[in-house]
Amino acid sequence: MLFVNYPKCSTCQKAKKWLTEHNMEFEDRDIREQNPTAEELKEWHRKSGLPLKRFFNTSGVLYKEMHLKETLPAMSEEEQYALLATNGMLVKRPILVTENTVLTGFRESEWGSLV
Repeated sequence: MLFVNYPKCSTCQKAKKWLTEHNMEFEDRDIREQNPTAEELKEWHRKSGLPLKRFFNTSGVLYKEMHLKETLPAMSEEEQYALLATNGMLVKRPILVTENTVLTGFRESEWGSLV
């Protein structure tokens, strides 16, 4: 599994603790040091079955500063992937990538289905 997170994020810290407590092996990736590429995001989006908007950190400062709530609906998926790939702080985190699925954010009930 790949665990993409921002170490200073309290939700990411809870998710990492949960993974460790459940003896889950994972590759730990800091989103600020290694932002997902547009290609990775496209693959994760496809695999997740989620709306693309779920990959945006809608509560983040950068999202709000860029007025993305207003501009995203007019953007194509390709433009959205490219935008997400420019800055890890735009991306919802944590992201957990498994062989079969991709989860965004940490909801213990969703993650529990992996155990």
